[in-house]
Amino acid sequence: MLSSFAVLCVLLFPGGAAGLKLEQTPVVVGRLGTSATLPCTVDTSVSYIHWYFHKEDTAPKRLLYLDMSRSLVQRDIFVKADKVNAKKGKNSYSCNLLLQKLEKSDEGVYYCAAWEADCSWNSWSNKVFGPGTILRVTDKSPEDISPKPTIFLPSIAEIKVHQVGTYICLLEDIIPDIFKIDWKEKNGKTILQSQQGNTMKTKDTYMKFSWLTVTEKSMDKEHQCIVKDERNKERVKQEIDFPSINKDLVARMESDMDPAGHSEAKQNTEVVTLNPSSSRSFRPVPSTVEFAAINSTEASLNDENDPLQLQLMNTSAYYTYLLLLLKSLMYSIIIAICLLGRPALDGNGKSS
Repeated sequence: MLSSFAVLCVLLFPGGAAGLKLEQTPVVVGRLGTSATLPCTVDTSVSYIHWYFHKEDTAPKRLLYLDMSRSLVQRDIFVKADKVNAKKGKNSYSCNLLLQKLEKSDEGVYYCAAWEADCSWNSWSNKVFGPGTILRVTDKSPEDISPKPTIFLPSIAEIKVHQVGTYICLLEDIIPDIFKIDWKEKNGKTILQSQQGNTMKTKDTYMKFSWLTVTEKSMDKEHQCIVKDERNKERVKQEIDFPSINKDLVARMESDMDPAGHSEAKQNTEVVTLNPSSSRSFRPVPSTVEFAAINSTEASLNDENDPLQLQLMNTSAYYTYLLLLLKSLMYSIIIAICLLGRPALDGNGKSS
């Protein structure tokens, strides 16, 4: 009997047997005062699609649900009809959430959800949620969003002392969650393991950086910083070339040293000329773009891996600790002398 019931469920609810799956666009960018469309696709036919909104540090709340058979929208009490709406797609497998008169307060994550068949004795359905769509609202046109990349190259001290080199790729004037930074060897296909910094707010915009640590065996190779647009993962936003450490950087830095081994002043503002490719979606830029590299006086990142800087910090911390220790020891000696030097009192309050 149970096996027959299970077969019936599979025939009636094929999506529930395999697990209902909903797909959403990862990121949508809208302009202030305009509208935005958030699509949702289900892998099987469903009766209703629900939409939820989640803002950071608040509980998720449902906005509405759409009757897919009648294209009827049922909004929750606090939702205004001229603000939020939903429409059925070209078939019964898709639905679009429409947001009107966009404001900064509309930013957050929007989830679509649907009920799937659950063939069990206790319940007939489970609500399944999609991965969510992040909505970002800006005063710029989404087509004009173009980050300003700056690269930072490893210092000669890091290369010589630690036998590694650190490449840093900094993106400025970005919108969070839209751009992703990957690394690979030039002309290679394998994405290398790298580190991603947090997105930081700077005045009215945001900045994000990523760094790649190149080991000694890879110092002869050139590398690339790949900037991808999460709104279109199939298209490469920009590729930025990083020169070979051994063949280009070390040779050039050593050529800037005098016979005594000291670097000339011009090394402090080392400039590398690069030619980014795949930049059609950026605002018009010159064919060659100059990026300030290590030790630039205008750089917004410090080379924290510089051994000289680390040594100075460690030495300062050591002497500070030693001074505090001596000060504490001196106070202890003074207190001990005072306590031992006090005359003992007898029962009548007279010193013995």
